[in-house]
Amino acid sequence: MPPVQLFGRRGSHFTRVTRIFAEELGVRYEIVPIYNMRDQDPTLYASNPALKMPTLRIGDDTVFGTENICRTLADHAGSPAGIVWPEQLHSVEQRNAQELVWHSMAAQVQIVLGTLVGKLPADNIYFQKALTGFVGALGWLDRHVDPVVDSLPPSRKLSLFETTLFCLIEHLHFRQTLPMDGYPALARFAATFATRPSAQRTPYEIDTRPN
Repeated sequence: MPPVQLFGRRGSHFTRVTRIFAEELGVRYEIVPIYNMRDQDPTLYASNPALKMPTLRIGDDTVFGTENICRTLADHAGSPAGIVWPEQLHSVEQRNAQELVWHSMAAQVQIVLGTLVGKLPADNIYFQKALTGFVGALGWLDRHVDPVVDSLPPSRKLSLFETTLFCLIEHLHFRQTLPMDGYPALARFAATFATRPSAQRTPYEIDTRPN
């Protein structure tokens, strides 16, 4: 398979999800870094009109969004068996868990982009509510992660839920948006997932513009 291009950041949890999928699926890829999140030129985002990342360029196609990219990578790899997608989560608990992971990933971006990149006051109700909801979502996930993971098909090779949750937890240590001391079940889960070669080959890094 020819290599594909991923427009994103090595320090982004959304980008890392797609990188782990590419690694697991054996898809060769090139990272095209987005160095400055203040940039508003769509061409820097592979012409993604939403100015969001990651974006996948594969042949003549441009694919927007993390889950969409993961599905496209799986198609590119021949749709191998053993991947658990969100529509295969059948219990309310499983579906709530995936929803809260997506929510938490978006909330962290909201807080980081607003307070660190945008230099807006962190005590604004917009960010305070996001942080309170973020903490609540993480608490719920910590209480439910073990039964949710145990209820996934034992024959699975990869699941979007576990990949997104791992990338979220690791990113909280990388960006230190809030303390992670009070989530022991999430820490155990992340430590187990971190042993996968795909996780070890995709550590968070700061993309530095070449001189």
